[in-house]
Amino acid sequence: MQDRLQLRMPTGITSLDPVLDGGVPPGSVVLLLGEHGAGSVEFVQTSLMNLCIQKQSGAAGEHLLLPESISYVTFTRMQEDVLKEIALSFNPGLYEQLEGEIVFHDLSELYFDASIVPPGWYGEGSVIERLKKKQRRENGNVLAEVARVLDECPKNSMIVLDSLTDIAPSQMEGDRRHAFIAFLRGLQRAAKRWNTTVYLLLTSGILDRSQELEIADCFDATILFNWEEAGAQRRQRVMYFGKFRGVMPRLEDRDLVRFAVTVSATGGFEVRNIRVVV
Repeated sequence: MQDRLQLRMPTGITSLDPVLDGGVPPGSVVLLLGEHGAGSVEFVQTSLMNLCIQKQSGAAGEHLLLPESISYVTFTRMQEDVLKEIALSFNPGLYEQLEGEIVFHDLSELYFDASIVPPGWYGEGSVIERLKKKQRRENGNVLAEVARVLDECPKNSMIVLDSLTDIAPSQMEGDRRHAFIAFLRGLQRAAKRWNTTVYLLLTSGILDRSQELEIADCFDATILFNWEEAGAQRRQRVMYFGKFRGVMPRLEDRDLVRFAVTVSATGGFEVRNIRVVV
């Protein structure tokens, strides 16, 4: 039991994993709640890059569990778009490596079918084929499809959900709200059975504060990414843990809760100048 409790799945952020004793407990469901450009996306991108490299090298230390599979679930973005952004931002030579390691699940057809967006903008195939697909999905439920996709992901893995920003505003309205919150709480339970770490992106400010808190309450951890004024005409990215079940007390004992962040083409997302919370 003790060995299992010590097990960690690396985040892939080389400057953060030592702070977390190697990574996060496998089965953690982590909300990445960030302001525009404050680092939440780069956190995920750097994590993907470094974990793919570690998986291919087979380099894992004691009490560390590398994900058997990395799944990326997206509602609006194409696989090529995601991979191209990472390659252009950090390392163009990693494109094929990422393509080979990350399993993409593109739910954009289901997402856009419920909108006024012309099918030709997001679908493939002939008009007839797209109409047939739309008829099959017109009564579909996006949460049910996400649940089906997640249920098929391998155990002992990592999943990125990009992003709650796409679906939360509509799902938090009226009668849908209870079902959405129940889905998120169910995911938190299922991740423990799967021993799979899940990261969910959400842009701060698109929901009201009470809704953000209700969503954050469903998960094991909330990591916040904000901008802070750091002097005249200069801003600083800041990352801090809002909560982390089973981990937060150890961080607070060492006053390691709030961090300054840098993002660079060479190092990706890094935490620097660890700030003491007073």
